[in-house]
Parts: sequence; C-alpha cells; structure tokens
Amino acid sequence: MNTNKNRQRGKRTERAIAKRLGGKRVGILGKSDVEHELFSFEVKSRLKFVGEKWFIQAVRNCEEGKIPAVIVHVTGQHHKNDYVIIKLKDFEDFLGGIR
Repeated sequence: MNTNKNRQRGKRTERAIAKRLGGKRVGILGKSDVEHELFSFEVKSRLKFVGEKWFIQAVRNCEEGKIPAVIVHVTGQHHKNDYVIIKLKDFEDFLGGIR
C-alpha cells in the first residue's frame, strides 16, 4: 500500500475525530494526534481491525438499553491497565453527559 495514501488517510481521520469531539488536531506538532479538554487521543485508521469481531459479539450479546463494550486484558498485566473499546457515538453521548 502507498505510504503517502496511508498518511493522508490518517490525517483525514484525525481531522474528522477532532471535529466530532470538539478537540484540536495536533498531529506531528504535538505528543498526541488530537487534544481534547479531557483526553489526549492517539487516532488510528486501519483497513482491518481484529477487535471488530469482538465488538460484533458484544453488540450481538448486548441487552436492550445497555451500551456494548469490549474490555481487553493483556495476560500478566494488572486489570487497571485493561483497554475498553466502545463505539464513537456512545463515547460522544457519554461526553455530552459530563460537560
């Protein structure tokens, strides 16, 4: 795949996320891709993501009225360092409730 196309896709994704979340795209100028009043985001754009199949399972098993989420635990690590994956829309709704 073309490296330049990958970079351009990444920049477009960073701009879109910054706009959606009310943040600022910092990109190569700062330490993170998107700065936000509460978060420092590292934004990735992938053609495929292994976590997608986990999330599909979470959605399928989610009870009505609840938010599907995936928690990834790395064996040997403390659970406080686990990763949580939710849909961007659910995250936006969550942010709206704490502003």
